[in-house]
Amino acid sequence: MNEYKVLLYPLMGEKATILREEENKLTFIVDKNSSKEQIKKAIETLYGLKVVKVNTIIATKGKKKAHIKLSEKHSAEEIASHFGVL
Repeated sequence: MNEYKVLLYPLMGEKATILREEENKLTFIVDKNSSKEQIKKAIETLYGLKVVKVNTIIATKGKKKAHIKLSEKHSAEEIASHFGVL
């Protein structure tokens, strides 16, 4: 799957903000058919970040959410500011 089609858009809700600040995680809505490995590859390829772990859930509205834990050398707060989330 094309990296540009895996990541749809970043989230900036209350839970996403808490995860970003406390656990160094970014939250994205991703393509429903994408795997954790595809999500990890897309983040690493498109943004040059080192991903430690990817957790996914299907939200109540049928969208797939990915919580992406970044390595210690990257700041999720700083990355989110580049996305225009903050």
